[in-house]
Amino acid sequence: METDSSPSFKIILGSSSTARRKILAEMGYEFTLMTADIDEKSIRKEKPEELVMVLAQAKAEAIQPKLPVGDYVKDAEPTLLITSDQVVVYEGVVREKPSSKEEARQFLKDYSGGHAATVGSVLVTNLKTGFSKGEWDRVEIYFHEIPDEAIEKLLEEGTVLKVAGGLIIEHPLILPFVKEVVGTTDSVMGLPKQITEKLIKEAL
Repeated sequence: METDSSPSFKIILGSSSTARRKILAEMGYEFTLMTADIDEKSIRKEKPEELVMVLAQAKAEAIQPKLPVGDYVKDAEPTLLITSDQVVVYEGVVREKPSSKEEARQFLKDYSGGHAATVGSVLVTNLKTGFSKGEWDRVEIYFHEIPDEAIEKLLEEGTVLKVAGGLIIEHPLILPFVKEVVGTTDSVMGLPKQITEKLIKEAL
């Protein structure tokens, strides 16, 4: 990667997700954080791919008015805003964050010995030029049988209640039961590195 000692652009990550923060940092970028307060439930689309793209767009639109916009346009260096969204698809049905422990338990029991997919989007907006481009990515995940004991531990620990579809594959309690991932783990975690990298280059 050709970088000078200091990058010639700034990045704002429009997300409160710890996983996304970790992935972007792993990619070697420094960034500031902002979160979008949007009512995701009020936005509906038939196709999961369309839904995650529209939600990433809505987040970008919600964040931009909060920015001291004059600065970004006057600034010599461009600022890129990265927003994204993700859903889990199980047997053709879109799953968002579980609404209760019971629902999360059902989700996990469904995955046991079965499979699910994550559909995630990345949208990069250049706040200086107004250029904006997004892409989506789909990853298929196949599971071995997940013992009830592991499911109960996961519910007790609670992280599964905060993520789309109650699906985490990098968690030590679930990792041993992941049979195959067709796609990349970073995409499942919420930010596909290759697509993000490509969109950043295009936006500059």
